[in-house]
Amino acid sequence: MNAFVPHGHLTRRSLLGFTGLVLSIGLPGFALGADEPKKYGGDGMPHGIQDSPLTFVTIATDGTVSIVVNRSEMGQGVRTSLPKVLADELEADFKRVKVVQAPGDEEKFGNQDTDGSRSMRHWFMPMRRCGAAARAMLELAAAQAWGVPVAEVQAANHAVTHKPSGKSMGYGALAEAAARLDVPTRDKLRLKDPKDFKYIGKQDSLLVDAEVIVTGKSQYGIDTRLPGMLYAVVARPAVLGGKVKAVDAAEAMKVPGVVKVFQIDPTPAPSEFQPLGGVVVVAKDTWAAIKGREALKITWDDGPHGSYDSVAFRKELEAAVAKPGGKVVRNQGDAEGALAKAAKRVTANYYVPHLAHATMEPPAATARIVDGRCEVWTSTQSPQAARERVAKRLGLGMDKVTVNVTLLGGGFGRKSKPDFAVEAALAAKEMGAPVKLTWTREDDLHHDYFHTVTAQHLEAGLDAKGKVTAWLQRAAEPTILSIFAPDPKQLAPFELGLGLINLPYDIPDLRIENPAAEAHTRIGWLRSVNNIQHQFAAQSFVAELAHAAKRDHRELLLELLGPPRQIPPPQMGDDWNHGESPALYPVDIGRLRGCVERVTKEAGWGRKLPKGQGLGLAANYSFVTYMAIVVEVKVSAKGELSIPRIDVAVDCGPAINPDRIRSQVEGACIMGLGHALYSEITFKNGRVEQSNYHDYEIARLNIAPKKIAVHIMPSSGYDQPLGGVGEPALGPIAPALMNAIFSATGKRIRELPLKDQLTKKKA
Repeated sequence: MNAFVPHGHLTRRSLLGFTGLVLSIGLPGFALGADEPKKYGGDGMPHGIQDSPLTFVTIATDGTVSIVVNRSEMGQGVRTSLPKVLADELEADFKRVKVVQAPGDEEKFGNQDTDGSRSMRHWFMPMRRCGAAARAMLELAAAQAWGVPVAEVQAANHAVTHKPSGKSMGYGALAEAAARLDVPTRDKLRLKDPKDFKYIGKQDSLLVDAEVIVTGKSQYGIDTRLPGMLYAVVARPAVLGGKVKAVDAAEAMKVPGVVKVFQIDPTPAPSEFQPLGGVVVVAKDTWAAIKGREALKITWDDGPHGSYDSVAFRKELEAAVAKPGGKVVRNQGDAEGALAKAAKRVTANYYVPHLAHATMEPPAATARIVDGRCEVWTSTQSPQAARERVAKRLGLGMDKVTVNVTLLGGGFGRKSKPDFAVEAALAAKEMGAPVKLTWTREDDLHHDYFHTVTAQHLEAGLDAKGKVTAWLQRAAEPTILSIFAPDPKQLAPFELGLGLINLPYDIPDLRIENPAAEAHTRIGWLRSVNNIQHQFAAQSFVAELAHAAKRDHRELLLELLGPPRQIPPPQMGDDWNHGESPALYPVDIGRLRGCVERVTKEAGWGRKLPKGQGLGLAANYSFVTYMAIVVEVKVSAKGELSIPRIDVAVDCGPAINPDRIRSQVEGACIMGLGHALYSEITFKNGRVEQSNYHDYEIARLNIAPKKIAVHIMPSSGYDQPLGGVGEPALGPIAPALMNAIFSATGKRIRELPLKDQLTKKKA
């Protein structure tokens, strides 16, 4: 069994002392000189893929292979997929592999941020090279032991064999000798022929953590227990920028089990990943801490955002996109002129509310400070960020802080922001004892880094034959930059490149504007990020244009995409391109067309359906992956919705772990359905109005499709650059669903969530 093993205080010296083989493969460092070219992919990420040890494989003398994973496991299967890549090149028997979780340490492990659908696409080749180098060292050690040419030996299935004589030695017997050899340079590595892969690209549903998860033995951040540990919760300001004016803790201290009440100072805006401040209640158990918090009497100063109201702010955003004057972020041809000359002009407005991450495991962290060193256990997507922020807030050097990564009970981007880990560290410092600090579901929904709220206005011109000749789009939405910089009001380049400016349509006259929008709450990235609202508007609008032109939606979409060709992202104003090289990752229209054609074929597009049933289509390019979705719906006469089937065609390049691709796409579909049907965060007097799953609803079993069919497109080979998988399906699911509802009912849905829009009667 591959149990979850934390890395602990791993160093190269301690591994060498393990009497086995230690391998570290590095790539050029992250920092750029003045004359160095721009770096992309893993090299372009913070901390990059560096020269210091990044990925490790150790082989003990008993033959056990330990593979270190530098990314966080939150259900996507990275603790299975990445080790299997290395094990395949190593020719290791995966039954004899132990997976070890890396702590936060950028010098050893390079970038560890588990977000952006980047883990496999950035670490596939480094892990292959790591395995190949270890294999080469084992083969050389065997050849030297037998006094034969290395060309006569071959590693396979956890052993090295001398082909002429048939002699064989296991990896454990060779480990010490191999450890004394030089690591081969990259140009000397011999990667396996893909036809010989045992794990890469093979269907395999077994996760390394499957047994501990289903038996309840898995360790998440919220499960951490240490000797002498205390428990804490925080009463935080309900309004962004709020602070404590006065607090009376007398009644709280009377609650049995409560040990201490103290304040955390608020972080001045922009607060980034630091705590909001508030009053901490520490007790002998979490329930006592919660009851103590309820007994607090706090007077709050709400600050500048105390009047934030979702209804009023929606009107502001809609007014902003209703008129020209916003920042022009993409402009080609003369969209206004073409619209004026169009035979038909189509207009639509779309709205998407704030969303919460609402992970099943709410934020939680445990911290202990001993002899000036802080150790943290938490479910984090970014252990390096947690380490850096804890060190900064405590005034410690980075070498004095260790962040241990547990399994994550959901992440979705929320657990990239380690404010909860900093809170735990501050509590441990105050108490002089280990403290586990837990967020309740109410804390989680009230104080999230919310997905932004968006209003969009779209216009298009059609000629007499129903061809789209012009496109105008305005999107107003508070930016993620608002947590990093003082009061920015326009989208960052990466937000623009998430489905707004990089429309891959063959339209001669196109203009996209981004009016200003102020943030009144913490804005953060949520799975698929701005694709959620941008794809909802763009893909819904394409369906509206097809209806206005009296044309088939699939036919019009393929016409908009135009002939197969490759578009350099900067040609569309997208210099970000998900951080990837525009030369390696041009937008390939042929691949996107292929997804549309495949998914519509699989879904039976164009077939005659009974009354109240419909198919809806949407397609997108995001996270350097191509995806198209068809949703089939049934809507009863009473407006009751069911979803018999969803078909998804995904082209992410080589399919390294097909089972995990299907699982992630299925999960994204379910999550996207929840957003589209139910989820909404609203504000009144600066405060979130929702508190738990009863009023912030997510998808439940009753709405789950009877079948989600994921069709993985064939790739051109393992030399083809990889795309992301975890996020791309979330963007097109809402528009595909709403397009299907229109097909079934004739009712157009332009605002999310759907809620009662099918059942309520017109006023």
